[in-house]
Amino acid sequence: MELEATEQRILDAAEELFYGRGIQSVGMDAIRTASGVPLKRLYQLFPSKNSLVEAYLRRRDARWLRNVAEYVDTSDAPEKRILAVFDWLFLWFNEPDFRGCGFINAFGELGATSQEVAGIAKAHKEAFRRYLADLVAAADAPTSLTEQLVLLAEGAMTMAAISGSPDPARHARDAARVLLSVARASATPLPQQAVASARTPALVSPEGASR
Repeated sequence: MELEATEQRILDAAEELFYGRGIQSVGMDAIRTASGVPLKRLYQLFPSKNSLVEAYLRRRDARWLRNVAEYVDTSDAPEKRILAVFDWLFLWFNEPDFRGCGFINAFGELGATSQEVAGIAKAHKEAFRRYLADLVAAADAPTSLTEQLVLLAEGAMTMAAISGSPDPARHARDAARVLLSVARASATPLPQQAVASARTPALVSPEGASR
């Protein structure tokens, strides 16, 4: 129990510093100071900074996906559940310590030099894509909508981080609603009379005039 509590203190400190300042700018001494855990004990639990970075990202991955799902589960209608993802993003973007997507940030810093960090970041994005795919399937929408929603959500994260405004979540939600409307309209069967008219060719005279 004490071991778990110590690990959580270290991970809490690491997450605040890595996410807030950037991974490369934070050393293990800073983690020791912020966590209050002696450096020797810190290295016993996390033998290297890389192992601590990986543990931080894995914990954040599980919590982030769980938080999204719990918020979306407060909505019942399939289409509202899709839009709820963007409502959650808006709330997240409004948090005072929001610094963008931690996985995009980590990949940008270490993706070229750490296969482990790159793999965790890619796995996180794929898990989010699969989650959106499940929501799209539940709404009986075209599978192509999944990739469009992914681009909207990921773009909103990046723009919110750069602009310092939560508004990209609202803009992305508006675009998602339009895409859902188009998908719904394309899936709506035509009235039988319209279908029959579409299938019956018009009779055209040699001069080109319809009879």
